[in-house]
Amino acid sequence: MEAMVNTDSRKENVLSKSLKLIYVYALATGAIFTFMCYWDGIFMSYTGPGTFLAFILMTLMILPTAFVYSEFSTMLPSAGSCLVFNTVGINKHAGFWSSWLIMCAWIAVPAAGVLGIIEWINYQFGLNCTGWTAVAVGAVILLGWFFLSIYKNVVAGKVQTFMLFAGIGGIILCSLMFFFSGHWSIENFSSFFTSCNDVKYGGSFTTAIAWIVGCSFMVTPYFGFETVPAMVEEGDFPIKNQKKAILGSVLTCGAIYALFYFAMAGVMPWEELTNNGDCHPFISFEALRYCFGDKIAWFVLIMGFVGVVFPIGTSVLGFWYSGVRMIYAMGRQNFLPKAFAKTNKYSQPILPNILILAVSIAFLAMQSIRSFFDLMAFACALCYVITTISSFIVDKKHPEWARPYKCPKMLKVLSLIFMLIIAVFCTIGIGTTTWIGFIGYMGVGFVLWLTMSLVKWPKEKVWMKTPEGDKEY
Repeated sequence: MEAMVNTDSRKENVLSKSLKLIYVYALATGAIFTFMCYWDGIFMSYTGPGTFLAFILMTLMILPTAFVYSEFSTMLPSAGSCLVFNTVGINKHAGFWSSWLIMCAWIAVPAAGVLGIIEWINYQFGLNCTGWTAVAVGAVILLGWFFLSIYKNVVAGKVQTFMLFAGIGGIILCSLMFFFSGHWSIENFSSFFTSCNDVKYGGSFTTAIAWIVGCSFMVTPYFGFETVPAMVEEGDFPIKNQKKAILGSVLTCGAIYALFYFAMAGVMPWEELTNNGDCHPFISFEALRYCFGDKIAWFVLIMGFVGVVFPIGTSVLGFWYSGVRMIYAMGRQNFLPKAFAKTNKYSQPILPNILILAVSIAFLAMQSIRSFFDLMAFACALCYVITTISSFIVDKKHPEWARPYKCPKMLKVLSLIFMLIIAVFCTIGIGTTTWIGFIGYMGVGFVLWLTMSLVKWPKEKVWMKTPEGDKEY
């Protein structure tokens, strides 16, 4: 049930329109630009020498969903992305649960990123920063992102742009070094579809199924293009140009991923490179030392910054920004208490930033790389399924609404098929620890959803901005 409402009183605490298209592109691309030289061991362990092919396939599989988001974000330009899309398309319950799912992935990124930086510091400098010491150091690092997020968004955009292009430049240079090292050989691709998933399940999987399971988890390095709709209210460019940032972020990162892992897989046999697929991090640095010895220790240190710190910095900032805006939208539109929509003098939401800081510090206690990685993949795939279904419903309910960008129906069909396939294969590969974490997270969401359903929503409905004006749902 939907109704028109007067929302004059809801115009306070608006976000500032000051982000140029290049900054939005950088924030989205930076969010997708994954932990290149930290999760490298997971990528190569999951999909073997064929990791570059897994990235090419995932780029092609994620593009239809990116086109769906491109249409939605230009038709419904409001902070909140899937919260808005699925409330308008289906109902407020679908909006709540899809946003809760994507937030599962977004909120996990800061903690996973801090864990990566701390592990790199331990690896590079021989420290033993673990336990509560690691949590304390991680909290200090998280405070840096917190203060950057609550300051002017233009500053965050400039910092993101610098880290992104420095990271991409370093990764391309490293790739060229692998190719011309004298060690690169096509023979290292002989066990092309090897996967640690086959070993994990005692050989019960065929090689093909094990590799497909690993490939399905590769959706994790791609989620982040949906951060563009989250920042739509802050862009100072024509709304139709949003699709450039969304599609550009996916294609840029897909190309970089494929190039880098094709280059690295060719310099060593998979068994040596990954220690038979044990998912340990920083195999990129081990490959550099294998090719060039200790004489390039200085370059390994530089790659630590451009391949670990910068990609993590860009990814965390992009998702932090998006998570804040999702929580802001939920507060503004009655999915959470209105206090979450309050902004500071820089037009940055206050409580959402504090909440993400607190949750990120709490998540550090998990300290499990694979649990974070698998959880993100499964949650994102489910959210993308719901959003694609919603796009079909909106097409049927509101064909008259203006669509600055129109996604072809065939791409929507492909989006639904691909994301369902990814979600199914993720369930096969998820371990017990990840399931426990996911069930616990969804349990918290259930308590919140039940409270809103029984206490708050009967008294005050949620509302959304639509092409026909603000409506209650």
